[in-house]
Amino acid sequence: MKELVFMEHDGAIDDLLSQILLLSMPDKELIGINITPADCFLEPAVESSYKILELFGRTDIPIGCSDYYGVNAFPNEWRARPEVINALPMMINLPKGPDPYTAPHTVDLLIGSLQSASRPVSILMTGPCSNLVMALEKAPSIQQKISKVIWMGGAFRCQGNVQNFQHDGTAEWNVYWDPMRAAKLLTYELPLIFIPLDVTNQVPVKKSFLSELARQAEYPISNLAGQCWALTIDTIPTYHYVYFMWDILATSYLDIPEAFQLEDIRLRIGTRPPNAGQTYLADDGHAAQMAVKVDVDHFYEYLLERLRR
Repeated sequence: MKELVFMEHDGAIDDLLSQILLLSMPDKELIGINITPADCFLEPAVESSYKILELFGRTDIPIGCSDYYGVNAFPNEWRARPEVINALPMMINLPKGPDPYTAPHTVDLLIGSLQSASRPVSILMTGPCSNLVMALEKAPSIQQKISKVIWMGGAFRCQGNVQNFQHDGTAEWNVYWDPMRAAKLLTYELPLIFIPLDVTNQVPVKKSFLSELARQAEYPISNLAGQCWALTIDTIPTYHYVYFMWDILATSYLDIPEAFQLEDIRLRIGTRPPNAGQTYLADDGHAAQMAVKVDVDHFYEYLLERLRR
């Protein structure tokens, strides 16, 4: 029986690549996608997400759209990337999909999808957690339908990736975008698995990987993924910023959990400057798990194999 999965993403290149990877998993059933205008502008991100569903013949999967803009906005130059994706040769002539402003609201779609699911659902979050928290506030009973939550978020024993005014650099962006609701999420004591920067820092987007991917470009999904990752190469190398397999790594946990080493932790989340969004270990904190290590070779081999399907 296929594992039911609901995806929460925020439209960046790695979110869209994660959607591709998730759709390629034969034993997972994607039942809904929510898009939050965090690391994206909503309209082009919805278009990109729908076009990917079109490529997989899965436009039956509903897309929810958020009108919530968080607390700490992502930089605009990052948010504009989905517009470029829509202009790629494999994407530009596909139908644009639904009007984001007539689509179901993210909170309502998540609640309805969980309530109608025949069995518990795994929640994959490659963006902020706000929709999940708002859904739990509105319909607390849905907690019983959640089997686990996988969140690409946090930085525990490493430097964060937020470089912003009035911030000490300890936070990761998906948590920093809405730190108050991130802190509230912990209080629900869900089976929560963090895929933090501690482990995603182990898997950069390397040119050697892109070279291997290009060698299998006869497979349409490999071709599209290679085009998407090529758009990140202007950040590799830089003095301050490297593109990593953030969301892709979190998504792969659904399929290859054996490649990950998890640690039971207790944590808290900072909610105000100078460390808003910091995920820090605390003996009196809330229980969760975090990935601390991944079998890097296994991950890259898995990714290349999956993108040949």
